[in-house]
Amino acid sequence: MSLEILKQGAEGRLYLGDFKGESCLIKERFVKKYRHPELDTQITRQRMKAEAKASGRCLAAGILAPRILHTDLNTHKLYMEYFDAAKTAKQFIQETVSTQTEAVAMKSLLAFCTRIGKIIGKMHSNHIIHGDLTTSNILINPKGGDYDVILIDFGLSHYNEATEDKGVDLYVLERALLSTHSEQPYLFEHILAAYGEAYSKDTQAVLSKFEEVRARGRKRTMIG
Repeated sequence: MSLEILKQGAEGRLYLGDFKGESCLIKERFVKKYRHPELDTQITRQRMKAEAKASGRCLAAGILAPRILHTDLNTHKLYMEYFDAAKTAKQFIQETVSTQTEAVAMKSLLAFCTRIGKIIGKMHSNHIIHGDLTTSNILINPKGGDYDVILIDFGLSHYNEATEDKGVDLYVLERALLSTHSEQPYLFEHILAAYGEAYSKDTQAVLSKFEEVRARGRKRTMIG
């Protein structure tokens, strides 16, 4: 059966396919020829299992993520729920800024940031570490006159109670926002405020770790 390729990147391909009669997204990971074959297989399988586990944990916690329909470790393919009308948060921010007046765009984006912050706070409260938290790995899916926020791409995710890992997740998101949406510097500040309200543990401990990670990142930048 011929499959429609939706996207191809350094890590793999995304196809539009079918599983037991249900339209789905198929994520196929590439073989990395520069790695020893056994090591490559091990890493690929670990990442596929991590993605399936994290998606399941998110759904169980009431956080929207793709349902994993099938995992084929032999062919390195994950079959997952497909959101055909969704766009990335990156696209959503860019379109909001380019199609609305500054005041209206800021109002929309502040509401969006509140949602994102609360979702990440809830995710971290359940000790789910995303591992690659960027605006390309957050989907905005239209729902009536509103939208759902869906987290995707959990290949680098893991389960950990450590505040350090949660701080790193936040730092990765901050860097992504500053890199791609530098003209809206207020975005991360509002995400962090909503995160603090939603995180059910010791918020200050996570934020302290985030500041440490940020300081180390700045130091590396200055040295480099």
